[in-house]
Amino acid sequence: WKKLYLAHHWPVTVCKMSANDCQDPPEYWTIHGLWPDKAEECNRTWHFNVSEIKDLMSDMRRYWPDVLHSSLNRTQFWKHEWDKHGTCAATLEVLNSQKKYFGKALELYQHVDLNNCLLKAGIKPSSSYYQMTAIKEALTRFYGVTPKIQCLPPEEGEKAQTIGQIEFCFTKELQLRNCTALKGESALMQADLELGTEELSVCNDTLPTYYPSQVQ
Repeated sequence: WKKLYLAHHWPVTVCKMSANDCQDPPEYWTIHGLWPDKAEECNRTWHFNVSEIKDLMSDMRRYWPDVLHSSLNRTQFWKHEWDKHGTCAATLEVLNSQKKYFGKALELYQHVDLNNCLLKAGIKPSSSYYQMTAIKEALTRFYGVTPKIQCLPPEEGEKAQTIGQIEFCFTKELQLRNCTALKGESALMQADLELGTEELSVCNDTLPTYYPSQVQ
């Protein structure tokens, strides 16, 4: 694989996509996962063991919660992320244990500080719409790279898309890079949690964009 995606999702949108037992989703961007752009050389026999990340637990619960299932002692989401992505990322020395993988993702999340960046740019959850180009420009100006932004397409009768996920790309040296595909890169893996029947897709630049503050 060539690059890593640090995916943040917006809990309110995640809840909107699923009829699950979402209760009071956090009102800040949380981690969805840290994903190599290809699933290669993944060690599928390396099973998730929650005791390896016990020192990270309070940060994990706060910044990487299982938004869809609010019970705190549930570790299914992390297990899924480790099995599907962590076991592939572990070919990199800085990510080659569960503690390193989850710890580094938390570190990158703090470093990117997406919540703060959006607030500084005056982009906050609201009942009025944003232009997608304005959100993109603010992020690109702040970070100097182009992130990948995913939305929930408009429902029937709606005219606006709903922002759901913002992914930042990193090189293998864990430096920020553009998320745009380089020539010859294979088509990317799609959103990795199939939430209900609805799917996130790359946001449309021309549609008004909703950044919801609570689950409707």
